[in-house]
Order: sequence, then structure tokens, then C-alpha cells
Amino acid sequence: MSENSNHTGVPLAALIGILLLIGFAVGAVFTGQVADVGRVSMPPSAEVDRVSLRFVDRRDGAVEVYKAATDERIAVVEPGTGGFIRGVLRGLVRERKLSGEVTRTPFMLRRWADGRLTLEDPQTGRVIDLGAFGVTNAGAFAKLMVSSQSMQ
Repeated sequence: MSENSNHTGVPLAALIGILLLIGFAVGAVFTGQVADVGRVSMPPSAEVDRVSLRFVDRRDGAVEVYKAATDERIAVVEPGTGGFIRGVLRGLVRERKLSGEVTRTPFMLRRWADGRLTLEDPQTGRVIDLGAFGVTNAGAFAKLMVSSQSMQ
């Protein structure tokens, strides 16, 4: 009886090549992480302006925006408008609830020298780069920054 071997598996040389390639990739990533080679990072930017804001829900569905330092109302987001502002705040308040404590700690809106605009929740430490959602959405918060400056 003769055996006819029609083995159609992967050749040994190909398997060794694949293992060497995987080993090289893992080694390169590890070396890059340890030696900080090939990593891209943005240099820190200087803060240009900041304002502490407090947001209050009204019974009619509107959201009033107050400058926390003076307790002056700087804007009203009417029902059916300001979807981005409402969405960001909803997410931040949800994180506060998950942390177990919901306070009236104001949020910090900051403008940076590189043009970025961020919203920070000092209670949870969460920082949102508003520019990541597009110029129009960041502009909604930029208007709040301008409104707060006109109240000075």
C-alpha cells in the first residue's frame, strides 16, 4: 500500500517568516513605547482665556447659562436648539452621576493659544476638546465665551 501525500498545508519557511514578522512588529512597538521613538505628541499650549460656566435647566426645556464668578446669565439655549451644547452637558452630567456625586460645580470653558477650545468638568477631571466635533459645534461654545467677556 502506498500513501499518496497531498499535504496542502502552509510551508514551514512561510510559517517561520510569519512568526519573525510578528516578532519584529511586537518588538518595534515595545521599543517605541519604552524609548519614546516614533510617537507623535502635541506640545502643550498656553491658556489664553477661561470662564467658569453654570448651566441650569428650566421647566420649559430651556437651559440658562450663567457666568459662575458673577452669577450673571449670559445666554439661554431655547428648547429645540443647541443640540450640541445639550449633548455635551448630558454626557458630563451622566459622568457626574456615575461618580456618585452630582454637585453644582461649574464647568470650565478654556481657549488655548493654538486656537483649541476645551470644556472641563473639575469634579470628574474630564476634558473635552470641542474642536474635535467640528468648527460649527465648537462655535456654539465659542459664543458662550464671547458672551461671558461682554459681561465684564
